Formats: sequence, structure tokens, C-alpha cells
Amino acid sequence: MSVRFTVSDHVARVTIDRAERMNAVDAATEAALDRIWAEIEARDDIRCIVLTGAGERAFSAGADLKSDSGKSGLEYWAALNPNGFGGISLRTSLTVPVIARVNGLALGGGMEMVLGADIVIAADTARFGLPEAKVGRLPLDGGMVALQRLIPRNIANGLMMTGRMLSAADAHAYGLVNAVVPAAQLDAEVDAWVADILACAPLSVAAIKQTVRQTGHLTPQEARALQIPALMAALSSEDSDEGVAAFREKRAPVWRGK
Repeated sequence: MSVRFTVSDHVARVTIDRAERMNAVDAATEAALDRIWAEIEARDDIRCIVLTGAGERAFSAGADLKSDSGKSGLEYWAALNPNGFGGISLRTSLTVPVIARVNGLALGGGMEMVLGADIVIAADTARFGLPEAKVGRLPLDGGMVALQRLIPRNIANGLMMTGRMLSAADAHAYGLVNAVVPAAQLDAEVDAWVADILACAPLSVAAIKQTVRQTGHLTPQEARALQIPALMAALSSEDSDEGVAAFREKRAPVWRGK
């Protein structure tokens, strides 16, 4: 299989398993990822997702150009996945938080998948880049539209117009990455973030993700007034009462996700 998918203790781990191709995504891998995201959306036992690449060299080098079917740039654009690269870079229907565990190079579509994550943890050896212009293509799957919303516009332009790579330290300084650690500490850091997510009420986390994702274009007043279904579900949930009760009783809350 080109993608490994496991679920344990409410955590889904999705690993692109093509280390020999720097975890580049071909058509079969894209299809596998799409199936996985759809399954996660249909389940109610998953509260956090960790997305990564196999090995130590790369998170993902993006599209596998060696397996390209020969489509022209226009043909590629016309056939774009509406959910973005890997089915995740522009996905809006996924309510579960996604942590990108960036273990190495995140290039092209690989970086676009990072842009689709909610939290990014990187090894200090990681590098980020959108080199599409160097091969006469464009970062169509989220790069051009998402990156400028996450980091300063001129920094985004510089990356895309030159194909240069961004270090993990610089990505952290620009706010693209939440934490940078030595490669040997990457799993421990990711696990710490996972544990913190699991300590929170799942409906609250889902409501936060949907509100952030769906209101960025609104004024604060408009955004606050928007009655997103996930928000209303969290406010009227049993977990909302449980959290307050647990705080008053000085005990850990028991989340039921309803």
C-alpha cells in the first residue's frame, strides 16, 4: 500500500509510504488518501489525525512527475481535486484537527498538504518549498491561494516566484510552523500535541476548527454571529456541562463527544 492508515486511542495516523520516491504522490496514492479522509469523516471515534511521510528524507516531494500521465498544464488544472492536493490541502468537510508531522522535505504538493493542516510540527532538518515555476507549472492545489493567507504576502511571493526553500526555523518565525525540534524529538513533540488535543472536548475542538476555517473572510462581528452547526452542537452538548462540572469537582473530565 502507498499509504498506511491506523487508528488507535482516538488518533488516526496517515503515513504516505513511498520513501523510495520521497513520498511523492501518484494517482494511486491520491486515491488512497481520498478514501482515508472520507472514512475519517464518516467515523465518530477519531479525534485527531497525524499526517506524515515514511522515512527521514521527506514529508512529501509533491506530485510524482515520473508517473505523470502526460497531461498539459490546462488539463491538470481542469482535473484538479476539489479538496486540493492529496485530498487535504483545501478540504473543508473534515472537522477533526490535522497535525502535519514534517520529518523532511515538504515540496510542491507536499507543502500544500502542510497548508491544509491545523497544526504543524517540524524536525529542524525540514525544508518547505513550492518549486512549480521551475518546471513551468503552478502551485494550483492551495499554494497560491492559501500560503499568502498564512504568512506575509511578500514572503509567499518570494518562495513561489523563485522556487527557493524555507528552513524549518524560518517557517516557524513566519508562523507557518507551531514547533521545531531536533529530528530525534519529533515523535515526542507530536505526541505531546496529540495528548493536549485529546484532553479537550472533541465537539469544542471541531467547532473551533470549523469556525476558524469558515470565517476568515468575515469581520469579527459577522464571524461571531454566524451559527455554524458545529458551534451550536458544542454549545448544547453534554460535554459542555461535563467540562464545567469536572472543573468545579477538581477532576479530569470524561468526554463523550455528545
